[in-house]
Amino acid sequence: MNWRASYLLACWLPLAAQAIEVDPGKDPVPSVMWAFYHKQILGDAPFVFDERVKLLAPPFAEDARQVPLEIDARAFKGEVVRILAWAELNPLPQIVDFQPGERVLPWLAIRIRIEQATPLRAAVLTRDGLWHVGSTLIDAAGGGCTAPSVVRSQPGWEEHIGEVLGGRYSRGEFSRLRLQVAHPMDNGMVSGIPEFFLNHAELRDADGQLLASLELFPAVSENPNLAFDVEGAGQTRLLLRDNSGNQFDAAIP
Repeated sequence: MNWRASYLLACWLPLAAQAIEVDPGKDPVPSVMWAFYHKQILGDAPFVFDERVKLLAPPFAEDARQVPLEIDARAFKGEVVRILAWAELNPLPQIVDFQPGERVLPWLAIRIRIEQATPLRAAVLTRDGLWHVGSTLIDAAGGGCTAPSVVRSQPGWEEHIGEVLGGRYSRGEFSRLRLQVAHPMDNGMVSGIPEFFLNHAELRDADGQLLASLELFPAVSENPNLAFDVEGAGQTRLLLRDNSGNQFDAAIP
């Protein structure tokens, strides 16, 4: 090993040790499932429970099929690599894997399904390799994941799959995109109806440059509602794909 490699290794080891030995703090919503999800979703990586990661959701889910959730990691603006969210006691817990680029704030609003009262988590990976975990509790009467689809009860719903409604709203140097996508988001838990859901979305600018990407999971509500904060006011495109290979493209002026 040459001197340069030895020097780099000597510099790296204290940082690695510091990351491994970080004190995660006390779980703000004590859950017997945390250790399981820390391993399954975060791969046992170093983390801290961090109040700067905010999850905003109603204390009680009045409609367990359409629960508004806001994930706010703007306290880490410029440092966020990836945001993962899940509902610990849902039969299908994963919600979203959001990777905002430099021109998109680490903030996301989305609607989800809740099967029962559960802790909600959002884990924010920063450039130093540490996960910052925000938490909240939500109560629910239950059944949001196993209720029959409202979309499928509407005549001609198939003709509108992939249609995008919404618009852009000025917020200073950023503009907020609020969008709704027509799709049943079937999660496979209703008898006789297989999984059929949007599983990938991208935001691109007018030149085709990637602004942000999302992986979506069946815990997302039917006719998904999404909101982003994007730098500037130029045209943005939303590209979508579902697990059957259908692709959709919408321009947001």
